Amino acid sequence: MEGGKPSLALVYQAVQALYNDPDPAGKERASVWLGELQRSMYAWEISDQLLQLRQDVESCYFAAQTMKMKIQMSFYELPPETHNALRDSLLTHIQNLKDLSPIIVTQLALAIADLALQMASWKGCVHTLLEKYNSDVSSMPFLIEILTVLPEEVHSRSLRIGANRRTEIIEDLAYYSGTVVTLLTSCVEKTGHDEKMLIKVFRCLGSWFNLGVLDSNFMAGNQLLMVLFQVLQRDETSTNLHEAASDCVCSALYATENVDTNMELGLQLFQGVLTLETAYHMATAREDLDKVLNYCRIFTELCETFLETMVRSPGQGMGDLRTLELLLICAGNPQYEVVEISFNFWYRLGEHLYKINDPALHSVFRPYIQRLLHCLARHCQLDPDHEGIPEDTDDFGEFRVRVSDLVKDVIFLVGSMECFSQLYSTLKDGNPPWEVTEAVLFIMASISKSVDPENNPTLSEVLQQVVLLPEGVHMAVRYTSIELVGEMSEVVDRNPRFLDPVLSYLMKGLREKPLASAAAKAIHNICSVCRDHMAQHFQGLLDIARSLDSFALSTEAAVGLLKGTALVLARLPLEKISECLSDLCAVQVMALKKLLTEQSTNGKSADPTVWLDRLAVIFRHTNPIVENGQTHPCQKVIQEIWPVLSETLNAHQADNRIVERCCRCLRFAVRCVGKGSASLLQPLVTQMVSVYQVFPHSCFLYLGSILVDEYGMEEGCRQGLLDMLQALCMPTFQLLEQPNGLRNHPDTVDDLFRLATRFVQRSPVTLLSSSIIVHIIQCAIAATSLDHRDANCSVMKFVRDLIHTGVANDVSQSCHDAVLVCEAQQLNGVSAARGRLRGEEAPDWSGHGAARPAAHQPAAALLLLLPAAVHAARRGRGAVGDHGVRPADLLPLARERPEGVTQGDVGGRRHRHPQTADRLPPTGDQC
Repeated sequence: MEGGKPSLALVYQAVQALYNDPDPAGKERASVWLGELQRSMYAWEISDQLLQLRQDVESCYFAAQTMKMKIQMSFYELPPETHNALRDSLLTHIQNLKDLSPIIVTQLALAIADLALQMASWKGCVHTLLEKYNSDVSSMPFLIEILTVLPEEVHSRSLRIGANRRTEIIEDLAYYSGTVVTLLTSCVEKTGHDEKMLIKVFRCLGSWFNLGVLDSNFMAGNQLLMVLFQVLQRDETSTNLHEAASDCVCSALYATENVDTNMELGLQLFQGVLTLETAYHMATAREDLDKVLNYCRIFTELCETFLETMVRSPGQGMGDLRTLELLLICAGNPQYEVVEISFNFWYRLGEHLYKINDPALHSVFRPYIQRLLHCLARHCQLDPDHEGIPEDTDDFGEFRVRVSDLVKDVIFLVGSMECFSQLYSTLKDGNPPWEVTEAVLFIMASISKSVDPENNPTLSEVLQQVVLLPEGVHMAVRYTSIELVGEMSEVVDRNPRFLDPVLSYLMKGLREKPLASAAAKAIHNICSVCRDHMAQHFQGLLDIARSLDSFALSTEAAVGLLKGTALVLARLPLEKISECLSDLCAVQVMALKKLLTEQSTNGKSADPTVWLDRLAVIFRHTNPIVENGQTHPCQKVIQEIWPVLSETLNAHQADNRIVERCCRCLRFAVRCVGKGSASLLQPLVTQMVSVYQVFPHSCFLYLGSILVDEYGMEEGCRQGLLDMLQALCMPTFQLLEQPNGLRNHPDTVDDLFRLATRFVQRSPVTLLSSSIIVHIIQCAIAATSLDHRDANCSVMKFVRDLIHTGVANDVSQSCHDAVLVCEAQQLNGVSAARGRLRGEEAPDWSGHGAARPAAHQPAAALLLLLPAAVHAARRGRGAVGDHGVRPADLLPLARERPEGVTQGDVGGRRHRHPQTADRLPPTGDQC
């Protein structure tokens, strides 16, 4: 922090501005300044002084939270001899401030817990706390708060403690767990029905259950379990206390999942939960949704815990199927949020039964699934006064999507055909209200793909009746019936006589705004499944594609229609594909030309990405079968479209979003025709390199990897592709050598090593023979500590494939000799530089001697070189930058312009409700 240690008055002034300044700009300035203070060494002393002064709640909260953050993130700043003093100071502060504000107590409790976990010299921290405060009733609330957050912080990612230390801590907490439970029991006995204390006790007990260190036999006979269920059984229990007790019971059930080793505790919990049915009915009668949800959570957790026992011995002991009855009672609740809590259990039950595949066992659970499906169909009903189509994006729409997924997962237990027929009979034999009809059609759509379409008269009858629905029925019924038709595309494929009436029915929907997107999706499904039958209707699809924007379609639906059209196009005779593809692309190409020649206007049509995405989906899914020696029918069309794509790329080269879509379109065009795109290779690469020098969009690296994948094994293209790689690497290395370059550009790292990996896979000798390989490997070393999943995976895949190539391919010894010696020399320099920062001597691998890797064993050499260099890079973390070795240290190539490309070249067991340590958020942004 510039300017030295600030005065307490200045800090206090900034805190007051953060919380009380009416000017947002003043708040922001205070937030930034206080943030810098929290990151400085002065924060330790200043926060301690603020806590001693106890001037007001705001300054004490800031100081308590600062102390917590410093202990979590910067504990290494303090020398070990100060740790005891810090501990004693924190304990004094929490005792002095216990009545000021609960939020401050929580922050200080977290600070003490995090200190105890990192301070290895503090042995038996639980014993110290109990011995110090056990006899003081006024200290009990903050003592329990510390004992609550202590187990929660054991697995915190914010703390820099290793696995061995965590194991040591857990063992220590397990040793004192019985003492803690005894303390909690004593608190309950002394305070009686004090609601605040009971909430604290239950939260603390749940925290220790979650850590998994409580002795189950000891807990089975403990009075606290009885108190928990008494609280849950009482109708007058407050909402907050009820939630705390419910959380604690759920934690206990979760900790008892291994029933065989926790038999006694499991039995007590099992019997206790079964006593809550009456309380559930009382809460339902009172329409107390919060309590109803809590009970359903407990019932679901009970079923989750005893799932395997239930499947192994249904109806016996703790496999008692009354647990399923409890869940079905919840499923009968009129609020759909209640049954939704149990979905994960039903998924797991279906998964277990599917794996066992025992018809006799399935028959035991079939009645329960049938009742569940009946409840779900009722919950999916829209309100009778609902107007328009069902909403997909609101909470109820998301619930229906989850219902559809669940039905698909458990329908095998009932029999999809039997269920489908029963649902249809309710519509056929009765005259239900529209909302019932719509819900039944929705469930039928969910299971229709599970029904065998072969010679199935029921499916044919359903399809026939649906397409005859009059236009006067409720809009929601028409919408869902269109979705059902789309899901029954396999029935249409096996009964081509339905194709014309189905398409006619869907075209009616396509012309109506509320139904257009659903109809487009259904047509897409029909095209995907009935590609051969739809070939005769291609002209109709082409007419739709030409007038796509005259329909009220979502972007996804419009792209889906084009995808379906392209899939059908690929099944036309080869001699027709070129002309038809040209017609299909014409609208998009003309729109792009218009944007290039006319002044831009607002609206969707003025955005080139709309047309680029449509071209991309056409190229991606036009995949006709072309025999060897035949000219690809799409080749001519793509050559004709290339100038427009090239101009679009040049016109918008500064806009990453548009350039990315251009590259995506070109990627699928190249993939579409494969080596038929050879004529585009030279101009495409030239333009890529030219634009990348000015605007280093990472998508050019990705596109380069596609070109290497397609042409890397072609002898005449290898040198040109290598020149492309070198030309792209120069601006890439310049970008990554900037401060925090790796962290700020993970996409570039990802795509760079995707490109390098393609070279290793397609033309390893070309890459290994070039000078660029050394710099790429050095960049890989610098990126090994990058905390970005995709980028890190690409780097590691490159390293793995490079090593594997040395084993699997016959690469010349001279090539490896040169590469590895150069690597050794460069990496030795890096290691020495990093070592000097730490006062270490670096190993000399570049000279002669036993330490030098054998050049004739490339895999072994790389295995030796890479880990050591990675170690050198990581040893330098913190001294150089965020990721140790910077590309600036490694990549002299970034300052040398390589030869350019010339004209002649070329995928928890469940939803939990954990207690969070930071229960109360800070007031200011800075905090």
